[in-house]
Amino acid sequence: MRLFAALMPPPEVLDEVERAIAPYRAVVPGLRWPDRATWHVTLAFFGEVPDRVLPELEVRLARAAARHEVKGLALQGVGAFPSVPRGRVFWVGVSGDPLTRLADSVRAGARRAGVEYTDAKRFHAHLTLARSRQESDLRPLAEPLADFSGSPWRAEAVHLVRSHLGPPVRYESLAHWALAPAGRG
Repeated sequence: MRLFAALMPPPEVLDEVERAIAPYRAVVPGLRWPDRATWHVTLAFFGEVPDRVLPELEVRLARAAARHEVKGLALQGVGAFPSVPRGRVFWVGVSGDPLTRLADSVRAGARRAGVEYTDAKRFHAHLTLARSRQESDLRPLAEPLADFSGSPWRAEAVHLVRSHLGPPVRYESLAHWALAPAGRG
């Protein structure tokens, strides 16, 4: 099964993003806008994971989550991979408590559990809003949204998510584990 670990922003935060991007969805032709139900902040992508690895992966992800405190976050600013003038992925950024150490712990736990693939790209916290099959100039989309700043929210759990491919792509949360309470000392 195709799996990844993610943080899930609350619905009211996603409402803000949806309202902000609504007037600009048609500005750049050819973009695919995933259903809002699939919006998340990826911590680690695992690819295809054999069923036999799942029990140990769940143990390792629970341990990783328990080692990190609840995160105070906000969705803020926009950008694109590889760049705004040549974008293939349009995203909204994540500000607040750093997520790199949490993402590294999740990846390390997955490797120890026997997951053969974890994304080796440098971690960059974001929520994907749109994709393009070819590079597109996303400046007409990015410039009016550059100052977007959403309400603060608390990421309180790491989710293990299964990706069901095919039109439409669908995500299923298999399990989640609480992050440690803030200020635990």
